[in-house]
Amino acid sequence: MPIDAAKALAAEPRTGEISWDHKDVQLYHLGIGAGSPATDPDELRYTLESRLHVLPSFATVAGAGKPGVISGLSMPGVDVDLARVLHGGQSLRIHRPLPAEGRATATGRIAAVYDKGKAAVLVMRTEVADAEGPLWTNDAQIYVRGEGGWGGDRGPAGRPEPPAGAPDRVVERHVREDQALLYRLSGDWNPLHADPEFAKLAGFERPILHGLCTYGMTLKAVVDTLLGGDVTRVRSYATRFAGVVYPGETLRIRMWSGEGSVRVAVSAVERDDAPVLADTIVEHT
Repeated sequence: MPIDAAKALAAEPRTGEISWDHKDVQLYHLGIGAGSPATDPDELRYTLESRLHVLPSFATVAGAGKPGVISGLSMPGVDVDLARVLHGGQSLRIHRPLPAEGRATATGRIAAVYDKGKAAVLVMRTEVADAEGPLWTNDAQIYVRGEGGWGGDRGPAGRPEPPAGAPDRVVERHVREDQALLYRLSGDWNPLHADPEFAKLAGFERPILHGLCTYGMTLKAVVDTLLGGDVTRVRSYATRFAGVVYPGETLRIRMWSGEGSVRVAVSAVERDDAPVLADTIVEHT
């Protein structure tokens, strides 16, 4: 069997040193659409080094996103065809505000393997800490089509109930035609997001936007709209990737405010509100 769950879970974690500086943070912020209007004080906190605030979703690319999904797919007990791999979801827990410059130790391991029948789900966990202690924990949920059916644990059952009633806020964010080209400079070089011929081979009419770019754009919209622009209020952020986004489209971001949390749903305006992010929750102080 290409996935040996017991072997994957027992494998030694992979540990490496990562570092980043203000240029990496600024590039990431530009890649998720910050800086428009360029002189807006609310945008300058994402783009100007003298007043730089770090959006927590930067954690997904810090140190060029290492250790990442590709590294996890080469762990002992895992031997899969990359063409069958889908990034199904992402969750992030922030232990303290991210500094604009840092050096840390990242430890990656497979935290869970679930048998969904027609697919396997790998939960790839990255824990990052610096000299002062834990910084963040990042979980990527990776679906591997055709690798289920061995009788293993199916994992947590059910999904969150959809938010009730009309959203408290709705905002729209345009995705620039060149946004995937800019975002990939933060470390995700998958040609699916840049090469039209590769995208067609993968079954898409043209290159698609990185799911983690949409993930970052959405968190920025929540922080700017409901959290007063205060990035330090975010405690955790989880989503399920429900569909693709094409550069040039518009994201419609619906938000429902609750006690200590914001529920979010994201869709593509030009494709009849096709779902993009679902089961999305931002927990905050």
